Amino acid sequence: RWPEQIDGNRTVTDFVSLTDLAPTFLELAGREPPGAMTGRSLVGLLKSGKSGDVVSGRNFVLTGKERHVPAQEGDNPGGTPMRAIRTDDYLYIRNYKPNRWPAGTPFYTQAYSKGAWFADIDNGPTKRYMYLHRNDNLRHRQLYDLAFGKRPGEELYDLSKDPGQLYNVADDPAYADIKQRLARRLTEELKASGDPRATDKPVRFDEYPYYGGAPKAPKAIRQRKP
Repeated sequence: RWPEQIDGNRTVTDFVSLTDLAPTFLELAGREPPGAMTGRSLVGLLKSGKSGDVVSGRNFVLTGKERHVPAQEGDNPGGTPMRAIRTDDYLYIRNYKPNRWPAGTPFYTQAYSKGAWFADIDNGPTKRYMYLHRNDNLRHRQLYDLAFGKRPGEELYDLSKDPGQLYNVADDPAYADIKQRLARRLTEELKASGDPRATDKPVRFDEYPYYGGAPKAPKAIRQRKP
């Protein structure tokens, strides 16, 4: 919000990314973004005064996830590596380690970080409610599994039919061509950026030391079996 420079009351549909923030701030400060930055400045978009699709040239955005905290079980300090491509119509996600818990293990007695409980999600009333009531009915169980369960190797969501991204159609034959196209595009973009998940570079995300804590299982949870 910057009324002296940026008009309000607009709806802009351009794709933007968190990587765009740094070059945006630098340009607003009168500095040239270094070439190593992969994002693009949003200043032109913000000051255009236009609505809709303002700046052409970007019809998708990439996102990724690696380790947040050591949230797995046993001697595994790793995270849940994911990469995704989002277009106007679809979201395609590639899960490199589908055997791992995306939200962290529910089995806190077996956690790599002692007592950690769904360690990639901070504790709070919603998390506690969803766990304690996960078996109340089919709807509770479905939402619990979507929030905390392990994910398949590939996910695909049709955003026009499923804006909430609740129904994975990656195995639906009707979407086979779309999935193949998005998977190929994702791989191409990851290779172009030198992402070690898509190249021969060493993958060391799980090796870095971690000095923080992790959400622990509260008393009400410890009194129940996972």
